[in-house]
Amino acid sequence: MEKIMVTCEMEVTLKMIGGKCKPLILDSLIRNGTQRFSELMREVTQVSQRTLTNQLRELETDGLIVRTVFAEVPPRVEYSITPKGKSLEHILELMCEWGEKNIDDRFVMTNPQCSDCEDQL
Repeated sequence: MEKIMVTCEMEVTLKMIGGKCKPLILDSLIRNGTQRFSELMREVTQVSQRTLTNQLRELETDGLIVRTVFAEVPPRVEYSITPKGKSLEHILELMCEWGEKNIDDRFVMTNPQCSDCEDQL
């Protein structure tokens, strides 16, 4: 396996959770538990099927989620959070808090994920 060069510990975190929807996927799996692909598509609305598939693969490669395939007809696939992924819960909460405190009139929130944001609607 080829090593990934990073300059500091913060870059390791950004490489694992940085992406169009990775924090939203992780948050959804932490809050809602195991989910199927279609459930994640409904939860993470602003992403294409291809992007979601790629982000899920990367999260699985990084050991943050587990992909379980059930040998059924039709095949069933479920995604769940790992202990390593669950350990990001506090970071994700801090991201929600920071976004809530720093949102301005350039943004329109269409699907609030943070509990404090949901209470304001």
